Amino acid sequence: MFESSRIAHDIDRDRFERQLPKLRTDLLEAQFDLIEARTFPVILVVAGMEGSGVVDALTNASEVLDTRHATTWALAAPTEEESERPRMWRYWRTLPPKGDIGIYAGSWYTTPLTGRILEQHDEAGFEQELQAIKRFEAMLAAEGALILKFWLTIGRKAQEKRLKKLKSDDRTRWRVEESPWGGGKRYRQVERAAEQMMRITHTDHAPWIPVNTENPYYRSLTVGLTILDAINTRLARPDAEQPVSAPVKVPAVDGRTVLTDLDLSLRLDKPDYKKQLAKYQDRLNELVWKKKFRKHSLVLVFEGNDAAGKGGSIRRVTRFLDPRRYRVHQFAAPTDEEKAQPYLWRFWRRLPRRNHIGIFDRSWYGRVLVERVEGFCSEADWRRAYGEINDFEQEMSDAGVIVIKFWLSIDQDEQMKRFRAREQTGYKRYKITDEDWRNRDRWDEYSQAVCDMVDNTSTREAPWTLVEANDKYYARVKVLKTICEQIEQRLGSGKRKK
Repeated sequence: MFESSRIAHDIDRDRFERQLPKLRTDLLEAQFDLIEARTFPVILVVAGMEGSGVVDALTNASEVLDTRHATTWALAAPTEEESERPRMWRYWRTLPPKGDIGIYAGSWYTTPLTGRILEQHDEAGFEQELQAIKRFEAMLAAEGALILKFWLTIGRKAQEKRLKKLKSDDRTRWRVEESPWGGGKRYRQVERAAEQMMRITHTDHAPWIPVNTENPYYRSLTVGLTILDAINTRLARPDAEQPVSAPVKVPAVDGRTVLTDLDLSLRLDKPDYKKQLAKYQDRLNELVWKKKFRKHSLVLVFEGNDAAGKGGSIRRVTRFLDPRRYRVHQFAAPTDEEKAQPYLWRFWRRLPRRNHIGIFDRSWYGRVLVERVEGFCSEADWRRAYGEINDFEQEMSDAGVIVIKFWLSIDQDEQMKRFRAREQTGYKRYKITDEDWRNRDRWDEYSQAVCDMVDNTSTREAPWTLVEANDKYYARVKVLKTICEQIEQRLGSGKRKK
């Protein structure tokens, strides 16, 4: 992949200055067309050998483009806030919306690449991180992003000369002094790690473009023209229909599913309910104050049939928790701002910091439930979402997040009873909407979607707990008990005596 970038290109200053005005005009016009269309974002990753001109490339971009809709991110070491969340959290926060351009100098490649160059990670660990990045970029591309990745190369002798020049100038010395790779001392290690990185993560939807930068005029024209051509080509392409895969259905030969196997007759009487509720509320409060919990955060996901009691269960969970340490996030249809981003964006940005709790009343599972059933996304979208969601939850788990997911299940008769009760109770009337009644008409479709969701996303790190919720007392206690048991298991505290 480096071979073409080793050619010594010869672009003189006169030719560069003749072509530059037109390139600037064309790039700005393409950006305005992009802004007006607002059909996709552009993500540019700029990385390279030390002394190859990464900073100059970013400076050139900021001078040409309208910076109101083109943001440059030079993300270095994580801040304290960023280090308390999964590694990709800070990159999700910076993703450009449709119509905008995001330019990354410090990108999701920086940390694994530096770790490999400094021999902090072995080859297998490096490759594992690159495979995760590859899946991340595949998801962004499937959501519509145009991704271009530039690797700026420079020969060893040319690098030595350029670094020496940078060191001699007070205005540019910082570029060398702040380098984590030690100037040109690790040239071969950088080259080997970069070749492995590009080999694994070069795809048709997120290609690496190696650019020789020994001639700065060639570098500037090549990067600019490549971006221009990619944006114009994409803008000229009509929105192609995404391929729809053939539906894969596993027949329930005996009529049994994860939902039909639930015993919805399970109940607790009121005295027993009060006793167990207090027991597990106290136990939960005790667990989240443990010293071991400070290294973790907790994410609770509540999904379920309409009127299944999610809100009531959440209130019992938070009853005795410190309100400064938890947030309840409720999600309905995405806003215009959220529609301009990948569907996971609005959930990534609300992940709790370490030693805190995030409670999600409805969640990222909307993609494989309501969006699937109501046709708000294509079949290709919701089918690939299973893998994307598993990756998302795996990243949380790897970062110390305890992920606990509940599906609260009631039958149709119980739902009808609760709907009627809500209509007749003034302070609950707002809870019943026309949408709730429409959803009842698609009960079987939602049930199939739930079964598929559980089958495809119940993992060891983030298993689903199905809650028999016809009896609210039973459901609330089961939720609290499950939370306590899973936290204890993750903290390694073993089983408690009853």
